Amino acid sequence: MSQLLCPGGLVSRSGVRARPVAAAAALLVLAAGAPAASAAPSAALSAAPSAPSAPSAATGPDRGREPRAPREFVDLRSVDRTVLHDIRYATRHNFVGDRIDGYREPLCLLTEPAARALKKAQRAFRARGYSLKVYDCYRPQRAVDHFVRWAGDPGDQRMKREFYPEVDKSRLFEDGYIAERSGHSRGSTVDLTLVRLPAGKTGPYRPGEPLVPCTAPREERFRDNSVDMGTGYDCFDPLSHTLDERVRGEQRRNRLLLKKGLERAGFVNYPKEWWHYTYQPEPFPDSHFDFPVDRRSLSGRGRAEE
Repeated sequence: MSQLLCPGGLVSRSGVRARPVAAAAALLVLAAGAPAASAAPSAALSAAPSAPSAPSAATGPDRGREPRAPREFVDLRSVDRTVLHDIRYATRHNFVGDRIDGYREPLCLLTEPAARALKKAQRAFRARGYSLKVYDCYRPQRAVDHFVRWAGDPGDQRMKREFYPEVDKSRLFEDGYIAERSGHSRGSTVDLTLVRLPAGKTGPYRPGEPLVPCTAPREERFRDNSVDMGTGYDCFDPLSHTLDERVRGEQRRNRLLLKKGLERAGFVNYPKEWWHYTYQPEPFPDSHFDFPVDRRSLSGRGRAEE
């Protein structure tokens, strides 16, 4: 999934190793009875000692008291308007099948160093006839919590055929696809792909339409305008591992093109997901923020002009 585990030094998407299913279930029970998450209007669940400017966290529903992003966060469009956006969690076309909590606008919010590094990579890709396209950037903790609740509901299999056709949902924690923390919540991790210019259109997703496995040939999968990476985005399958030996030819060349271009700009790939990269060094390596994906979460300097 845009992966739910992340590398922050090649850690899982979540920023921690996934726990066994039983432990995860216990966490869910505890979370359900713990009101503390909405008690205080702060921005980060855990703040690094080296990042004193980062507020602390809150998950309350009161918009008037919502946490705000640290000043180090920006809207990617304020740094580079040419990067394409396809923010899947702001739509119903994702492995859950619903719009994800905290995604109020289809924006790519990132720490400014990560956004500027993407601009550098984008300049090089455009010179070769490609554009980057982002699927997910900063992810609020409430979105990760939404994923955890969904993973704990074995009856909800709506999107299985497309996103996890060969994986039993009961194994999502144990196999490391879902965890209670995500590196995306630190603000320097991004899920992305390459699109050949001039960019075609991504096909519209219509809820209830027949789903096709993310591992199927490109001409059969969901109509994404990206180059062929061998699987769809957020595909829970070993075939999504960046250097899986079964991925050859053009698909492998496309993965390596993305990987090498982003590495030159300072990003590190999470080896189990070809789309998942983290800028290093991260400004907030030990923080997990919970402000919503909304331009109002940003200070004026971080907002893109309409």
